[in-house]
This record gives sequence, structure tokens and C-alpha cells, in this order.
Amino acid sequence: MTTQATAKQSRLDPEPMPRRDWLGLGALWTMGASFLFAAVGMMRLPKAAVLPSPSKKFKVALPETLAAGEPFVPPGRAVALFRDPEGVYAISLVCTHLGCIVKPGAEGFECPCHGSRFAPDGEVRKGPAPKPLPWLKVSVSGGVVTVDEGAVAPQGTKVSA
Repeated sequence: MTTQATAKQSRLDPEPMPRRDWLGLGALWTMGASFLFAAVGMMRLPKAAVLPSPSKKFKVALPETLAAGEPFVPPGRAVALFRDPEGVYAISLVCTHLGCIVKPGAEGFECPCHGSRFAPDGEVRKGPAPKPLPWLKVSVSGGVVTVDEGAVAPQGTKVSA
């Protein structure tokens, strides 16, 4: 027969934690962390997670060297501005077929996506675009042109500069 020597525990030694207590505390800590993350997520809800888009109305000064009938495309905008003896006007560069941005060329505008071609005044020369490029509302004040991309003007509307 073998005798086992049992070491006497000191009253200052901590009692070993039973397995069920350990699992219960782990579950409580996990639940607390879940509630904390949920609360942080709910606090972020009122703030939109999208970037603000630029204003539909913008001001631009036309270059002095802009020739009559030559398009001027402001950086970061899908608008072509023109100056001629009758006045100033703006044409949207968003293709009426599927919304691609058309590129100004020697004979008007050309859609790089599906090959639509437009005359310098926005009229469709070659499909598949169903409608002409829209003219945009323009106003001139003190040599500064204000363009409203959200307002369509009748085709041929020009503002004297």
C-alpha cells in the first residue's frame, strides 16, 4: 500500500477556482464586451459614413484665352463651359445613355464607354445615346460664372457675359 503525502494548504493560499465558475466568468466578460461594442456602434449611427459630395452650384472664372466655341472643363467637374459672341453657356458631360463622362473632342463630344457622339451643342450625332446632352443653368456676376449642375436650362440658353 502506498501512502500519499498531502501537503497542508496554508490559509493564505487562494482556493482553486472550479471549472464552472471559470466558464461562468468568461461568459460574463464576453457578454460585457459584446454590449460595449454594440454601444460604440450605436453611438456612431448618427454620423453618416459617407463622404460629402461637392455642391451642385459652383463658381468658376473663365480663362481670358478661351477661344469662342472652345470647351473649358473645370477640374473635378463634369461640365463644359463655352464662351461665344452671344454669351456664356454650360453643357453637362454626363452621357444620356448610361451616365459615362464624355470627352471633348475636335468635332464635339465622344463617350468612351459605348461610342455615342455629340455635336458641340450637345445634339446626338451617333447613338446609342437617346437624348442630347443637357444644358445647365448659368449666371454671370462680375466676370465670375456660376453653374448649377442640378438645374437644366432649355437648349440654346446663353447668358451675356
